[in-house]
Amino acid sequence: MRTKPPPSLLSLTIDSAVLNLSDISDLSSIPDHILLDLFLRILRAGKLTEKVLRLFIATGKDEVISLVEALNIRHVLTPVLPTTVINDNEVDIVIGALHADLTTFMNEWRPIFSRFHLIIVKDPDLKEELQIPEGFRADVYSKADIERVVGSSSSIRFSGYSCRYFGFLISRKKYVVCIDDDCVPAKDNAGYLVDAVAQHVSNLQTPATPFFFNTLYDPFRKGADFVRGYPFSLREGVNCAVSCGLWLNMADLDAPTQALKARQKNVRYVDAVLTVPARALLPMSGINVAFNREAIGPAIGPALRLTGEGKLRWETVEDIWCGMCVKVICDHLGLGVKTGLPYVWRTERGDAVQSLKKEWEGVKLMEDVVPFFQSLKLPQSATTAEVCMVEIAKAVKEQLGKAHPVFSQAAETMVEWVKLWKTVASG
Repeated sequence: MRTKPPPSLLSLTIDSAVLNLSDISDLSSIPDHILLDLFLRILRAGKLTEKVLRLFIATGKDEVISLVEALNIRHVLTPVLPTTVINDNEVDIVIGALHADLTTFMNEWRPIFSRFHLIIVKDPDLKEELQIPEGFRADVYSKADIERVVGSSSSIRFSGYSCRYFGFLISRKKYVVCIDDDCVPAKDNAGYLVDAVAQHVSNLQTPATPFFFNTLYDPFRKGADFVRGYPFSLREGVNCAVSCGLWLNMADLDAPTQALKARQKNVRYVDAVLTVPARALLPMSGINVAFNREAIGPAIGPALRLTGEGKLRWETVEDIWCGMCVKVICDHLGLGVKTGLPYVWRTERGDAVQSLKKEWEGVKLMEDVVPFFQSLKLPQSATTAEVCMVEIAKAVKEQLGKAHPVFSQAAETMVEWVKLWKTVASG
């Protein structure tokens, strides 16, 4: 009579894990083949709950995710919502479409974007028709729409990443959220989908503290407060005008750094929001950003463009220049800028080595740009974002115009942008 062989030590260990699921909080270190075996045994035992499924999904293992999809197991993605009330009619989401097929991008963002109005601006250089799935409240703008509003003779270029500025221009909402079309929602450390829109709006609706640094991060977030020694006279804070989000996976490095550290990824999800101190500059990125259009809108515009600017983030500095203008204006007007949450997941594309040839011009220009903005003082008579932009343009032309022709062009574009903003707003 043939006897059944005794179970292996590995089999007994997996059986024990099935019986003690409540004590397990992390499965990421388990080898793929064991993880799959454990998942199947949990299924057979009828112990697959939403919490257990999240444990497996959080490993990020392609084999596990493929198995979940193959078995048609529905994972209920509950976005992480900050404790803030959002009026859907106060938010526009602007998407600069540099790729024709937005199907995957839009479907990934469906749980978050579907409740809001979307402004999708097609890159004027993109020839293919956009592919946008149904189920969204979206207005789509093409090259013809841009020329109808701006005019074909305008010197402002809305091609490449700059196409999103047209969305900022025509929006009529208080808050504008902008996310690049190569990003998808991130997940927090517990595996929950991050609601980037809710977090951005939360950052903008709660005060910023630029005049005294709080070492416990944003004191207005749940669970935080002002630290000992923080002046009570400054605890009311100021209105926050800009929220600069971050990204996981593909870090927004410059081309030289990315070429040197080709395998480096940003994998740390840091659950924190900070106010950027007054008089400190920052290289704002357009990848994941939001702003209060009523407070600072005209300051978010296209200006500095490189001679050989391309279609990759490495090959552009328009958002960095914009961020420095915005920060100087916010400091002058007594407004705040926050950075940190929310995160998005940024996919990889492009060749940093090839892009280095195009961006090197921008790398060199920064050595002139930073000292200029550090020493820039705006007149007290400049009390609005529009006036501040014009004053900065004057200083750029006078102090930087002789150093490089792109600065003179940037100054002219800034003045024209303010005029265009006023014209569209009065129309």
